[in-house]
Amino acid sequence: MSLEERLEALKVRHSTLEDMIQQESSRPLPDDVEIHALKKQKLRIKDEIAGIATRH
Repeated sequence: MSLEERLEALKVRHSTLEDMIQQESSRPLPDDVEIHALKKQKLRIKDEIAGIATRH
């Protein structure tokens, strides 16, 4: 997998996580633990994207 493909896959995953966070947050009784876990994953991906972007 090339760096460009990896970067695109990470961006797609980041967007998917954002959708999942939004969906969970809009539920009548959102699961705060799940939202926190999703946000941590999203932040890890954002950091990885930033790391790849600085290497380019």
